[in-house]
Amino acid sequence: MPGGFMHKVNAAVVAGAMLCSALAIGCSKSEKKTETGSAAATSAQAAADDPAAEAKRYFDTTCVVCHGKDGKGDGPGAAALNPKPRDYTDAKWQDEVKDDELRKAILEGGAAVGKSAAMPPNPQLKSKPEVVDELVKIVRGFKGK
Repeated sequence: MPGGFMHKVNAAVVAGAMLCSALAIGCSKSEKKTETGSAAATSAQAAADDPAAEAKRYFDTTCVVCHGKDGKGDGPGAAALNPKPRDYTDAKWQDEVKDDELRKAILEGGAAVGKSAAMPPNPQLKSKPEVVDELVKIVRGFKGK
């Protein structure tokens, strides 16, 4: 049933993931505008100076929606997706996929690497290669868990 219900559901999930991504980015930018002496400003600045912390925050607010907190592809947004999000704990897949493919999927979306178009691109990370590298490390950290 081309253009049917599931297509509309997938489109809605992708739109929702993009909205969550935009909100997460907007929130992180607004934190940086707070008073420099406040704990929030100090924390936000520390994350901005630390690519690993920024990547963790990004995964926890954006990627987790579909991939889940444990990387199993079972996040709250996964239920409506077909195909299901990648299970990062799959050791066989981890051994086969290259870091460059992960980077490209993160930056350009799933369709750019021949996977699901439901994985949205994250062009706002193009100017942050260190954060992308840390996201790859997070994905790699799920292997075999």
